[in-house]
Amino acid sequence: MHPAIKRVGQSGQISIGRALAGKLLRLEQLEGGRLLLTPVVDVPESQIWTVSVPHKSRIERGLAWAAANPAKETDVGAVVAKAKRHKKR
Repeated sequence: MHPAIKRVGQSGQISIGRALAGKLLRLEQLEGGRLLLTPVVDVPESQIWTVSVPHKSRIERGLAWAAANPAKETDVGAVVAKAKRHKKR
């Protein structure tokens, strides 16, 4: 992206282009009056546990296991037979 000069409008807004339309951005005011915009994601409160310790590491281990163990078709007959054997005990 090439540097551009933008004018802040009467309402305090600037246009930064359609490529970032609808994105959530963090605004930091740095020394010397510089501004830094960083794209961020919004995590719903109900799912914040997925990025906290120890859940994040458990999820990462699960994803690694899934990548190393591709899905395969289940032999339903064998599962039913095993369940019947366990039920008889």
